[in-house]
Amino acid sequence: MRSTMSAAAAVAWLGTVVTILSRSHADRNVYPSAGVLFVHVLEREYFKGEFPPYPKSGDASNDPITFNTNLMGYPDRPGWLRYIQRTPLSDGVLYGSPTAEHVGKPTVIEITAYNRRTFETARHNLVINIMATEEFPLPYQAEFYIKNMNVEEMLASEVLGDFLGAVKNVWQPERLNAINITSALDRGGRVPLPINNLKEGVYVMVGADVPFSSCLREVESPHNQLRCSQEMEPAISCDKKFRAQFHIDWCKISLVDINKVVPVYITRPDPGTGILPDFGEYKPPSEFLKSRDYFSDFLVTLGVPSAVAVVLFFILGYTMCFRREGVEKRNMQTPDIQLVHHSSIQKSSKELRSMSKNREISWPLSTLPVFNPVSGEVVPPIHPDNYETTSMPLMQTQANLQNQITIPQQRPSGDNYVMSTFRRLEVNGIPEERKVAEALNL
Repeated sequence: MRSTMSAAAAVAWLGTVVTILSRSHADRNVYPSAGVLFVHVLEREYFKGEFPPYPKSGDASNDPITFNTNLMGYPDRPGWLRYIQRTPLSDGVLYGSPTAEHVGKPTVIEITAYNRRTFETARHNLVINIMATEEFPLPYQAEFYIKNMNVEEMLASEVLGDFLGAVKNVWQPERLNAINITSALDRGGRVPLPINNLKEGVYVMVGADVPFSSCLREVESPHNQLRCSQEMEPAISCDKKFRAQFHIDWCKISLVDINKVVPVYITRPDPGTGILPDFGEYKPPSEFLKSRDYFSDFLVTLGVPSAVAVVLFFILGYTMCFRREGVEKRNMQTPDIQLVHHSSIQKSSKELRSMSKNREISWPLSTLPVFNPVSGEVVPPIHPDNYETTSMPLMQTQANLQNQITIPQQRPSGDNYVMSTFRRLEVNGIPEERKVAEALNL
């Protein structure tokens, strides 16, 4: 019983592993023409049958699927082939314009679909067989810049058909083909702001077998060229035939007549096989190598600069120590009157410095009280009467002040009154007698 259960579990596990592994489809062949736009849509519906559905019916359409495309044996696609898929819930698109160089060379593109819900993969190959065409290249080519379209919107067959119909109505050619479509982001454009449903813009190149119509050449007129230089929209008579669905920037239209273009031939070397030529076997150097003496190199590298530095040092020392002119030679070349003048100035400076060191420093009277507010006595000056007037402070004593009044001072009983001197103060022109009255009350 246990062996039966283990075998069933092993079969279930093996089935799960096989489901997770990628599955391959048969090769799909397409036959585009050289010089004509090639568009191949990678439809999500085509791969949904390879992935298990949701447990609930009707939810399988919500599987997020992304695609990876590369040239077989290489990590990327050919240079002429581009791929775009806006979101995992939208289809992918391969598009590009093959050239005559790829004619007759099958291009195998490996397409791998990833289911982001179950992490399973499905793979199939797309074989692109590029065919030659007699109409390649069409001699007259015009490139339009459409502002209100993204590249995946323009690649839709109905939208591209409407645009080619409008161009054919304006141009009136016998043969008209879409040559290439390029996103404005691939041409240096900026990603638009996510407001007002702005688009990235797309360049569409078409080719025809007849010369350009007068309507398309209106942009070459001096008046329209002036308006384009001023960033104004030019006046094009046939713009109304596009305006209903396509907003074309006529200042960016490009008209090329390849018959008048001088071809440039670039010589390229013949491609090789990719294998380096045979140079024989590798022969390492012999083990018995002669030793080399580096003593002479040491002398040249360090000895010569050191010797030069020592010589320069002695020359500089001799110049600085033994070739000095000295003070005596300077005095001999200086006039006597100038030396006397200089000597007198030097002596006076020294005398002033010595006097300043012995000078007595006293506190100015402005930092002392004028009188004692309690006793009313006048504070005597700090310096005696015989003090030099040159060192007297700028503030005078009260004996020399004007506007003074004399009031009696009360002494202990038995003594007479003496007079004390106070200075009359004025505030805004009014005599201030308050301190005098306070002193009398004392």
